[in-house]
Amino acid sequence: MTPLSLGALGFVSMNKLLGLAAVLEAATGLVLIADPSLVTWLLLGDDVSGAGLAMSRLLGVALLSLGVACWPRPVGHVFPGLRAMLAYGLLVVMYFLYLAVRREWVGILLWPAVAAHLVLTLLLAGAWLRERRRARPE
Repeated sequence: MTPLSLGALGFVSMNKLLGLAAVLEAATGLVLIADPSLVTWLLLGDDVSGAGLAMSRLLGVALLSLGVACWPRPVGHVFPGLRAMLAYGLLVVMYFLYLAVRREWVGILLWPAVAAHLVLTLLLAGAWLRERRRARPE
């Protein structure tokens, strides 16, 4: 007997399931970014404060990026990992800059983290642009 697979169940395609998971994770990420206290209260029955708010929002960025990575695309499109890392890097740079400008929870590694994520995001953006040019029909 073969192991049970989603295809054997016949009620949902892998693309639809992946799309649903992507939407749910991205939506959770957006809510975590907007109101981390709400999510922690709903999930854990407790509030979050202080630096935990910043870390919760960072988790929101990661979940949003996971949703971007898992969003179904036709074969031949840009690598999902590249899209996700580009989205993650850009959002992390923006959020860390926001924290730095507000002078809220600025640790010794905040500016080096901004610089590292900015450089990596620029490199990924260059790779994304090269991939798009290469994929264009002549």
